[in-house]
Amino acid sequence: MKKLFLYITCVAVVAAMSGCGSKSEGENSGSSDSAQKPATEQYKDIYTGDYDKSQTFIVISKKDLKLTVYAPVSGDTLPVAQFPVCLSRNKGPKEKEGDMRTPESEPGAPFTIEQIQPASDWTHDFGDGRGAILAYGDWFLRLKTGHKGIGIHGSTGNENTVPGRDSEGCIRMRDPDIVTLKEQYARVGMPVIIKQEEQGLKSFEIKR
Repeated sequence: MKKLFLYITCVAVVAAMSGCGSKSEGENSGSSDSAQKPATEQYKDIYTGDYDKSQTFIVISKKDLKLTVYAPVSGDTLPVAQFPVCLSRNKGPKEKEGDMRTPESEPGAPFTIEQIQPASDWTHDFGDGRGAILAYGDWFLRLKTGHKGIGIHGSTGNENTVPGRDSEGCIRMRDPDIVTLKEQYARVGMPVIIKQEEQGLKSFEIKR
């Protein structure tokens, strides 16, 4: 019990010290009245064995507020890494610009990363009195979703929103996490599955 108490205490301290970012081109956020989850979830390096990076793909769960990188390994599909994320304030599939919803991919038709853009100097005015501030972290992973300005990016200026529901539609990560995702896992053309709001585990996600 003593070891368990020390472990939980350490996790809480690390979580309290973590931070992240936001965006400037297709998203708005930064309000204190949106629903947030305690920042206890951390990046997890799950699988460290060999795998083909060209076959990896991303699954984003609206239900769990997590982004998971998967890879085919020896006839199975294994989670490689997992990150907490912030998604749209409003629930449901995105239908039009400005509805503050994150798109959902259709079964068998994942979105893809179409561009990986430096974003450290991108700013955005959230209309909350702060003016135009740095808001996207170091990278913007633009997604091909059929909607303009949707991507995966950092949370500069809005660090306490990850994990949570606060964006206009983008997938927001902590600033260190977007760097890790870009440098270790992401690539142009990478498939990105975004689940429906209450969708549970897909067949390949069920632990065997």
